[in-house]
Amino acid sequence: MSYGLYIGKNQSATGHAWLAGYGDEPSSHWLEVVPRQQHEPGSRITVGVTPAAALPGVLSDIPQVRETARHLRVSYSHYLGVPAPITNGGLNEHGVAVRDIWSSSRPELVAMTPADQKGPNYSDLARLVLERARTAREGVDLIGALIRDHGYSCYGGNSHIIADPDEAWVVIEFSGGLGLWVAERLGPDSIRASRPGYIGVIPAEPTDDFFFPSHFIETAVRLGWYHPGHGPFDVNAVYGDGRGRWPGQVWVEEQMKRRAGRPEKIGLTDMIWAISTEKLTGDTAGYGQIVPLVETNHPELRMMWHAPVGPVAAPLVPVFMGMTSVPPEYGMHRYLTEGESARFQDLRKAVARPDAISPVPQGIDITRSAVQIFKQLMHAVFQDAETLLPLISAQWRSFEKSLADDLPHVLRSAKILIEAGEPDLASRLLTDFSTTRLLTSLSAAEPMLRALEAWLTMTGRLNLTNRHRAPEQIW
Repeated sequence: MSYGLYIGKNQSATGHAWLAGYGDEPSSHWLEVVPRQQHEPGSRITVGVTPAAALPGVLSDIPQVRETARHLRVSYSHYLGVPAPITNGGLNEHGVAVRDIWSSSRPELVAMTPADQKGPNYSDLARLVLERARTAREGVDLIGALIRDHGYSCYGGNSHIIADPDEAWVVIEFSGGLGLWVAERLGPDSIRASRPGYIGVIPAEPTDDFFFPSHFIETAVRLGWYHPGHGPFDVNAVYGDGRGRWPGQVWVEEQMKRRAGRPEKIGLTDMIWAISTEKLTGDTAGYGQIVPLVETNHPELRMMWHAPVGPVAAPLVPVFMGMTSVPPEYGMHRYLTEGESARFQDLRKAVARPDAISPVPQGIDITRSAVQIFKQLMHAVFQDAETLLPLISAQWRSFEKSLADDLPHVLRSAKILIEAGEPDLASRLLTDFSTTRLLTSLSAAEPMLRALEAWLTMTGRLNLTNRHRAPEQIW
């Protein structure tokens, strides 16, 4: 389902906008720094879904561009019929951030989706925006052009938030194979939560704040779902689930509006709260991201705060565009990776069946899996959340504060090195800072986990039933 939250710069304590959220997927997750890449003329890429998808389709090839942008993203290994690696978004070197969020289409649209649908899927769109867009508006135009020229492979409807330092856009892509999509601009005063992606009333014609293809409203008229002159065109009522804004959206937007009304407005601690509160974040949250949408002349200094699982019981740590590598512990592991239960790291098996060999490097597989350890810690905490969650949360929020205190000095030091003609030294500094802190938090999580395991066992609280314990959520 996923969750996204955009805060406009006028609501921010630091004068820049924010984009935060997570993805709801049960499979493995890993952090990646994807370099800028050059591609040969005539290159093509494969997009779409397979016949095994929730809504079946066929894979197709579309043209690749000559150069794709450097970007940070979290990838994961499973959604039925969507080829891995899959991504819900991240941040690119141009300062464009993307979040993918589910958004149900009207049942009739889902039913009319062709069984041989083709074109980019939700992950393809998120990745292509990261690789190609230099502004949020370019990202909207790109999605519209891709759907127009190549189609759209859906699983029941989807949306994206695309943001840059100046503005953000909510883009909803609909099922049905009819090329239907709509985008709404979010400005400096906006506070918008998506879960699901939501757009309400739109004007009869595109404006600076609303984009949609020329057949968007006329298709609803043709199908008998909208009658001009009988009220405004409500996107959610006509093409969506008809439920309006869901309770979780309403709740978190109200909470953030109250925080924005304080003299100090919204800062990092508020953004961390919004994606770590147990009312919104639990086992389904595969990771956490917070992107400060800042202006900078040095793309290497763009960064996001990253947690390997839902931040309810894990810390967020800064990671930078200028990093040269990610610690193996935070890379792709066999834990929860689709297909790994039937694969080996013994090359003898490749003779008869090449797909029986794991794509995970043997050296990485012997390292600790950050996702596994933090997921175990979360479930230890959830077995007595009333007692344990405040304790563990306080530890991680204190750790994040220490990182936030250090961050301006690290960024200033890296900037000085870049402007002195030493970008490689700046990259080493940024890589060392993030790597050290990512591993420090992981090393702290392990004894926490073992201590909680012992305490739960000795006090008879270890949950050995099939009724999983967790805080109650609004979603």
